[in-house]
Amino acid sequence: MIKKKFIPVNIPIITNKDALEVYKVVKSGWVSSSGLKINKFEKKLAQFTNRKFASCVSNGTAALEIAVKSLGINKNDEVIVPTFTIISNANAVLKNFAKVVLIDSDPITWNININDIKNKITSKTKAIMLPHIYGFPNDMKKIINICKKNKLYLIEDAAEMIGQKFNNIPCGSFGDISTFSFYANKHITTGEGGAVLTNNKKLNKKINELRNLSFGKKNRFNHADVSWNYRFTNIQAALGLSQLKRIKSIVKRKREIGMFYYNNFKQNQNLQIQPYKLDYASNIYWVFGIVLKNKFKNKSQEIQKKLLRKNIETRSFFWPIHKQTIFKKMGLFKKESYPVAENLSKNGFYLPSGLGLSNKQLEYIVKITNKVLN
Repeated sequence: MIKKKFIPVNIPIITNKDALEVYKVVKSGWVSSSGLKINKFEKKLAQFTNRKFASCVSNGTAALEIAVKSLGINKNDEVIVPTFTIISNANAVLKNFAKVVLIDSDPITWNININDIKNKITSKTKAIMLPHIYGFPNDMKKIINICKKNKLYLIEDAAEMIGQKFNNIPCGSFGDISTFSFYANKHITTGEGGAVLTNNKKLNKKINELRNLSFGKKNRFNHADVSWNYRFTNIQAALGLSQLKRIKSIVKRKREIGMFYYNNFKQNQNLQIQPYKLDYASNIYWVFGIVLKNKFKNKSQEIQKKLLRKNIETRSFFWPIHKQTIFKKMGLFKKESYPVAENLSKNGFYLPSGLGLSNKQLEYIVKITNKVLN
């Protein structure tokens, strides 16, 4: 019976074809960061996102760190970041000794509140780091206008958005640099992995140096910069190539899952959920998030435990950057308050949203969740 089967928050799909492609690479012996599959995957990614260059790296966090450093952002520079996002965004800035300037969330899309950005721009502001959160892209037209007007770099974090579009333009194609993640819960997975994309030839050269220890040209072991081993493997590329072939069906299934949830929760007065469509994009439903309200407000942990007892795993929303324990210890973001982000983090979590979910599992999740949140 479905009630006795544990439902994880994410169930990735690795097909027999995926496994066969990986097997072929393993048998070939080209298993590390050399191999034709990497070049092919990078070219396919660039084509898919209308980019000139794509460089694969070890994970999405590495991609962000390389993006910041390649733009020459360093001490005394400021980078605008939404507080409601994964800590990797802030870490990438701090690792390069720059200052993180935080912005609250939009209450509808949960992305950065664009209206608040202009008030945080100073003479030291060098870039906006812009993650697309959970389902919708940011309003890129407005963001790009702000960047052009103020001569700011744009780092587009499209980790959750491969296959999503803004006004029919692919996410990952905006900004001076864009990044992807291929973690197991993403639409395209290589287990771990990420990518850095740009249209700038000079930037691409720097990106490729930074992902590979900036080896010297005349003397290989006389390194030209402080950089890292953030290389991608041929094994990962084989899996990524195989999965990328299915991106249309993957996005279609994610939207089917999201719409099923949407139609079954939209009448629940104790929940806030994202809309299924905006003027510039349809929700891609990387995950399906719910925010508790009314009598269930501030009871997120309690509700998640009740669902877990019914074998439904959930995951809390991002904890805001300004509330992170490590940053408090460092004396950062003192007395800063961002009420929308704080509400999302306290009262939001997402339900199982992986591609491996069956329709029976979806029906069970909806039934139990609506019962618990009567």
